Amino acid sequence: MRQNFIGVVVGTAMQKTVKVRVMSQKLHPVVRKTYKSFKNYLVHDEASKCKLGDVVRIEACRPISARKHFTVAEIVAASKVWEHSK
Repeated sequence: MRQNFIGVVVGTAMQKTVKVRVMSQKLHPVVRKTYKSFKNYLVHDEASKCKLGDVVRIEACRPISARKHFTVAEIVAASKVWEHSK
């Protein structure tokens, strides 16, 4: 079974690559309180369909480059934010 995450696209500056921020909840070992932890992944986006703010599902794949080990499986929700054209 492949590793899957759901996250938000926070960067689209590279070609065929997006930066996805994944949130997870962890339990503090001493205080026993939950807290949010974030991690950014570089994800391969072959068609360059993702935009800033999109919620995407990513899944593990073979290493595409030194830092890319995930691909965009699907766009779960499109962005509601209007992106300024460059």
